[in-house]
Amino acid sequence: MKKIMVLAVAMFAMATTTFAADEETNATAAFNMNVNMSSMADALSLNIDQVEAVADVHKNFTADMMNAATAKGEDRSAMIDKAVMKDLKYMHVILNNSQYRKYVMLLNTTLINRGLK
Repeated sequence: MKKIMVLAVAMFAMATTTFAADEETNATAAFNMNVNMSSMADALSLNIDQVEAVADVHKNFTADMMNAATAKGEDRSAMIDKAVMKDLKYMHVILNNSQYRKYVMLLNTTLINRGLK
């Protein structure tokens, strides 16, 4: 009887650990901002020079968002806001006004859909 109880407790502990790991993976996945640059270039009508510049800025934005994924509480929120503002500042320099408005719309939609805003 004692062995059965120990086995049950061990199985419960393993199941709990597995669910906790899944939740952490799902939470981190929301911060993964990798996108298909070809689709973004088509959506924003980017020229060749803009594609390279946007790819570089977006790479940095993705790294900043993944760093925010590891932060806790208010630090996470502040890091997200800082990453978004930095991204928008750089994109405003690269894109013209109509492209920038469309980019802001796409970014806001993405952040809302992922529950980050």
